[in-house]
Amino acid sequence: MSNPIGELAALLTAVCWTYNSIAFSRAGRRVGSVTVNHVRLWVALAALLPIHWLAHGTLLASGLGWRATAWLALSGIVGYVVGDAFLFEAFVLIGARLSMLLMLLAPIFGSILAWMFLGEHLRPLEITAILIAVSGIAMVIASTRSSDMSPRRHFRLGILLGVGGAFGQAGGLLLSKLGMVAGASPIAANQVRVVAAVAVLTPFFLLRGRLGTDIAKMRDRRALADITTGAMVGPVLGVILSLVAIRHSHIGVASTLMSLSPVLLLPISRYLFREQVTWPAVAGTVVALSGAAILFF
Repeated sequence: MSNPIGELAALLTAVCWTYNSIAFSRAGRRVGSVTVNHVRLWVALAALLPIHWLAHGTLLASGLGWRATAWLALSGIVGYVVGDAFLFEAFVLIGARLSMLLMLLAPIFGSILAWMFLGEHLRPLEITAILIAVSGIAMVIASTRSSDMSPRRHFRLGILLGVGGAFGQAGGLLLSKLGMVAGASPIAANQVRVVAAVAVLTPFFLLRGRLGTDIAKMRDRRALADITTGAMVGPVLGVILSLVAIRHSHIGVASTLMSLSPVLLLPISRYLFREQVTWPAVAGTVVALSGAAILFF
């Protein structure tokens, strides 16, 4: 059964993702998305050391057992490395709007994987609510104007990468839950995930000669500030909340509520960035929030 604690944590995760997307978008325009993707993990790792010490008395997660550690390390690689790499490349090939639409497959993939490997069964009302919420989010994204589409020859590859990104997100959540079932706390789980991702990505960036380049780009103080705050709110707080969410709720329910970021971005776009918000987007917001309300209450 789902737990209100998990659903509240999932909603707070969506809030974190909302700020995270704004901060990383601003930083990406200044220093590039690849640099942001790399540096954010180092910032997250540096932040998770004192957080783990305050929560558990040690800087590094220990005593988890090989099974939990293996699941969590694999989760970090699948989620932070493979899934995010697919998603970022999909942004380039088919644009942010279509990529975000494909990411709506994550709750569906998550529900199927959780049913197969964890025996999680959703009630008919929960399934209906998920479909309502996903439909509303899709309406919001579809009504958003986008001019960043790449040439059609990249379309099929972009679609495959977008689907891969959604599967990576769902698979990362499943593997994280398996690790926590084996005994890890959300804070320890996130630290292991980030350590595994850094361990895989750093040699790759070293071989490509990007490590020094990315460090040099951090002289841009505005970009560094956005990456730092974005990492604290996203890969640190947001991921911890997402792990709390899937620990206390079904993966399908939690991942649907986490996907509400495009809806939450609408008022920010309207009042902070003075962007035009269309009536279909407003209607989609109402539909999405209706589905979320059913899941929550």
